[in-house]
Parts: sequence; structure tokens; C-alpha cells
Amino acid sequence: MPYGYNDQKRISPRKARALMHTNPAVICVDVRTKQEYDTGHIPGAILLPDSSVKTQAPYVLPDKNAIIIVYCKGGSRSHTAACDLITMGYTNVYNLGGIDSWPYERE
Repeated sequence: MPYGYNDQKRISPRKARALMHTNPAVICVDVRTKQEYDTGHIPGAILLPDSSVKTQAPYVLPDKNAIIIVYCKGGSRSHTAACDLITMGYTNVYNLGGIDSWPYERE
């Protein structure tokens, strides 16, 4: 059964930042394109474009129990990517939504 919006764990920028600062094992995943990523991303975020999630996640994100925070530009691609990860068996996926709502530092 496909996952919907209400099946995802949403996380606010403030809570995401706090979680990343208190737990260095948190993995922040940017699902935008490389060109978008290169214009600025959350510090420490890894690039895994949404079009590659289903094929590359097992290699890029081998621990299915890791805490993963997913984001894109506006929230649509992160929603799809979070659904894909949950369907693939990842257990701690949080959808941050879009980087447009991230008021903190960027690399």
C-alpha cells in the first residue's frame, strides 16, 4: 500500500537543526538535482536526487534504521522520496519539506 502525506513524519527546520546538532549520526539527504545542490544546501547534507532514490538508496544509505531527514526545494520531491524510502524499509525517515523554509546556514 503506498504511503501518503499523513504516513510520514514531518519535522520543522528548528527541530531538524536541533536533532542534527545533538545527534551527529543523523543523515540529511538533499533530493534536488546536483545543480540545485551546488547553489546551496544544508551543511553536511548528502546529495541523492529523487530520481535516484529507488536505485541508489541501498548504497548511499545502507543503514535502514538510521535517522534520515529528507528535503528538496519546496516539499514535493521530499514527500515522494520519503515515501519511497519508507516503502523500501527505512524506519526513521523525516520529511523536512523544502530548503526554502530553512532559515539557517547553508553551504
